[in-house]
Amino acid sequence: MPFKLKKNDTSPILQTTITDAANNAVDLTGSSVRFHMKRYGASTAKVDAAATIYDEENGIVRYAWQSSDTDTGGSFIGEFEVTYSDGTIETFPNSGYIQIDVLDDIT
Repeated sequence: MPFKLKKNDTSPILQTTITDAANNAVDLTGSSVRFHMKRYGASTAKVDAAATIYDEENGIVRYAWQSSDTDTGGSFIGEFEVTYSDGTIETFPNSGYIQIDVLDDIT
């Protein structure tokens, strides 16, 4: 199911639970997270910014949109990149992407 919002909106916040291959929540204690988003087929990211870990033990992360993130309508793909406390990096979802649709306003 795509995450949808309208052009220039900064709400609702994008929230997801980081899960492993067995669909268990990943403990993010001591980790940092970045959110990346780009248009389908684009070579460069529209968004590469810090995300917030909302609940470390249960793997819940959030990204609060900035106005420049949603100033262009279209279909985008997104992912969360986790840097664990030992310096290793893992990107979620492991398979595929988060589909994000920024819909045009009527006016």
